[in-house]
Amino acid sequence: MNELEYIHGEIYANLWQTDRIVRISPRTGRVLGWIDLSGLIDKHQLANADAVLNGIAYDSKRDRVFVTGKLWPSLFEIKVIRH
Repeated sequence: MNELEYIHGEIYANLWQTDRIVRISPRTGRVLGWIDLSGLIDKHQLANADAVLNGIAYDSKRDRVFVTGKLWPSLFEIKVIRH
């Protein structure tokens, strides 16, 4: 895991070299859920094998979550729906 972000009382961490983010309870360490971002970016746009999901940012003022990747040409705003 890398790139940790604290959002709404949970830890979000991307799993290195995957298109998934895990949501973790900081109190118990339990996995609360997964965010699957496969298909977010067309892999043909990425010229380097190291260009993987690698960035999570939270704007608490406007309650927005952003993700990007190492060497990615774009930044994405995502909406997380919790069940």
